Amino acid sequence: MDKYRCSICDYIYDPSEGDPGSAIAPGTAFADIADDWVCPLCGAGKDDFEKV
Repeated sequence: MDKYRCSICDYIYDPSEGDPGSAIAPGTAFADIADDWVCPLCGAGKDDFEKV
């Protein structure tokens, strides 16, 4: 699965880790995250992420 980088703060969403702080389980693809999810570091929306 692809990793995605926040273009605002450079946070990397790694599907193998998920986002435990937002109850996103490891193994969750970026495309499967709810559209209202935000970057856990800066609060940017999914539209501010790009595939790396």
